[in-house]
Amino acid sequence: MSQTHRATADDRPRSRRRAPSPKRGRRLRRGLLLGLLVVLLTGGGTAWWLYHGLDSNLKDGAVDLDRALGDEKNRPARQASAGDAVNLLVLGSDSRAGDNAALAGGSTDGARADTTLLVHIAAGRTEAVAVSIPRDTLVTRPACTGRDGTALPSADRVMFNSVYAQAGPACTAKTVEKMSRVRVDHLVEVDFAGFKEIVDAIGGVPLTVREDLHDRSAGLDLAAGTHRLDGTEALAFVRSRKGVGDGSDLGRIGRQQQFMTALLTEIRRQDLLGHPTRTYRIADSLTGSLTTDSELASLSALVDFGRSLDGIDPAAMETIMLPVEYDRVDPNRVVAVEPQASALWRAVRADEEIPASARRSPANGGTPAS
Repeated sequence: MSQTHRATADDRPRSRRRAPSPKRGRRLRRGLLLGLLVVLLTGGGTAWWLYHGLDSNLKDGAVDLDRALGDEKNRPARQASAGDAVNLLVLGSDSRAGDNAALAGGSTDGARADTTLLVHIAAGRTEAVAVSIPRDTLVTRPACTGRDGTALPSADRVMFNSVYAQAGPACTAKTVEKMSRVRVDHLVEVDFAGFKEIVDAIGGVPLTVREDLHDRSAGLDLAAGTHRLDGTEALAFVRSRKGVGDGSDLGRIGRQQQFMTALLTEIRRQDLLGHPTRTYRIADSLTGSLTTDSELASLSALVDFGRSLDGIDPAAMETIMLPVEYDRVDPNRVVAVEPQASALWRAVRADEEIPASARRSPANGGTPAS
């Protein structure tokens, strides 16, 4: 893992039990909601078209998780004891189709889940922990329906990000449920092109790096210091692997987590209430780049869900990695390590503090898995 992220993670308090920050927590969602209302109410006959456009963005490609994941008795139970806790699966896809071709390194067939986070939002919705699942992790894929509509039987020792390539986001959610026994309540997917547009729509994201970062293949060239990254630079930062840190996918996860925190913090910092045009532009970029589960696939549902998270401060959100070790048969792959992985998932299911033992990953030399 890179020195940059270790320094960031070491500075972050480990306890998830923090007092909420209601004023800071309300700025983005109120700004987004009220800003949209200003646009819609002053738009006359155009108002319906604007709202319908944003709403249609979300409905396109929405995933019916309940239908796709099958019989309720074969899924992890909802944890009644966890109150209003909720689990959100976030996928960053590297599809080579359309606008993504140039960003993803050329047009090729298929797509992969380049980034996968299971975000557990604790009861009370004032705290959250994001668990990164390394894309090179070997997992058991449950029986699914492939992208071409054919039946895929269960398979052992498949690379985690290949599940998305072969069977799409619903099967990825099913795989996460199988490996963790954690219920996936909601799904959000964003592609490369959409990620770039979101960063550009908010005017870039400030980020501090502790060492020079150079990766010609990803187009990354940053000197140590603080920068405001535009969409292209941000994409290079989160995708970079060669010649940065230890050059591993595990090190890249640290940079992705660092940028995610910076992005959410910057969105909340901006006074969108006073800029309805910018608010609409951000909303258009956001809704146009997202694929969600069917329960979130409307503007009103997404805004309501966002408002329920007002009390969470992104800067205080925990970001950790699934504890893994290098596979003994294929050293280019990793596997979940026990008992750390089970301890992590058990804490998530019970909505409890992540134990210290679950924060350490042998693949990172025993350093905290974050």
